[in-house]
Amino acid sequence: MRILVTGAAGQLATAIIERFSAHADLLACSRRELDVTDSGAVSERVSAFLPDVIVNCSAYNHVDRAEDDPVAAIDVNAIAVRTLGRAAASSGATLVHYSTDFVFDGRTTRPYTEDDEPRPESVYAASKLLGEWFALLAPRVFVLRVESLFGGRVSKSSIDRMIDALLERREARAFTDRTVSPSYVVDVAAATEALIEHGEPGLYHCVNSGFATWYEVVQEIATQLRCEGRIVPISVGDLPLAAPRPQFAALSNAKLERAGVAMPSWQDALARHLRMRMGRT
Repeated sequence: MRILVTGAAGQLATAIIERFSAHADLLACSRRELDVTDSGAVSERVSAFLPDVIVNCSAYNHVDRAEDDPVAAIDVNAIAVRTLGRAAASSGATLVHYSTDFVFDGRTTRPYTEDDEPRPESVYAASKLLGEWFALLAPRVFVLRVESLFGGRVSKSSIDRMIDALLERREARAFTDRTVSPSYVVDVAAATEALIEHGEPGLYHCVNSGFATWYEVVQEIATQLRCEGRIVPISVGDLPLAAPRPQFAALSNAKLERAGVAMPSWQDALARHLRMRMGRT
């Protein structure tokens, strides 16, 4: 299998590369190596490599900055996805694209399913939803909504920053009124592989099972680390955020499970990540 990975320097991409590198002919391109907003460059690279699968890990993830920079967000999160979808169609490749919980407004009390109507409330969220629509125009595509990514070899996530704060005995501030379904990049990569090999194309929520407030997530980190940290409860309204956040953003992965891909709980995923971080097996 020949796989082209875009955005190869990112957190999720590194897990994808690690998952597939042993048994696939892999071409991993960072943004410097392939600018997905350059349609000519994308077409040339796809035509030269002729991948069976294009895994798009490129994304504009600056949620607040996007409010003042909508063109850049839409270029990367939407227009570039259309370009990749067209390239996939012309080469007969499967497209894999990742989206986000931010496409929902968070005004619910139960995990969102793929049948729920998206209601984006920020530029970033709107750009990601537009990207979903463009991706789903491809002949064979998997659109996977993930959220609160953590883990892997590139530790840039909120969870990793909270782990660092607790280990260094610094203050860890966490929302009591924002609920999420954390996604361990190792498990997302495994689910991606399973869907490519056996799944029915379409839209899936690809998150670890369960959900919690960020405050509960930090408490679980402290419990598993067996350390007493300074965990400070805060509210979304306490911070001057330019873009609104969906407050109840938990996603249901029931459709993914029906497809034969069972996702471990986020607590189990956290334990595995902490063992990796602490150098334990």
